Amino acid sequence: MNTTAAAQTAKVAVATIRDWARRGVIAATKVAGRWVIDTASLTRRIAIGAMKRPARKALVFSVETMVAIGGNRWQRNGMDRVYFNNWAELAGIETTRFNTGNISTASYQGAGVSNNQARKLLGCLDKVWFDAADGKLHARYGYDESRVATREEVWAAVASGIRAAVAAL
Repeated sequence: MNTTAAAQTAKVAVATIRDWARRGVIAATKVAGRWVIDTASLTRRIAIGAMKRPARKALVFSVETMVAIGGNRWQRNGMDRVYFNNWAELAGIETTRFNTGNISTASYQGAGVSNNQARKLLGCLDKVWFDAADGKLHARYGYDESRVATREEVWAAVASGIRAAVAAL
């Protein structure tokens, strides 16, 4: 079997088949400068790959999952929402504060940032919520924008943090 047919059978790229052949992952020989793949060896490799791959759990965005990861449910006038007061934690913004309430130390996604930039990061988003009517996450942007990350980057980090928290349930 040639590399193109092997790639289609294994549902991988041709370059992956060549790499497997070079590393000895599958039995293959070179004939006239082209790889000839052993079909039985490729079948074993596909079976091994299928065993190692756990089935992906579908992410379910619902009111129950959003409350389970720390959201607060709010219902009024036919609206059903879950607000996240801890959106900064979900985005990877960590702060400690003095007794006065001012920021004493801060980091964004593991990297230390100045107190002023942390204040601006926290001001990037005003509110974050899940709307049960459309099943989507929403955010209202704030008035500040940091040099460390744009509003859109902070919002993407929040959404990613929510997805990770739901996946961990």
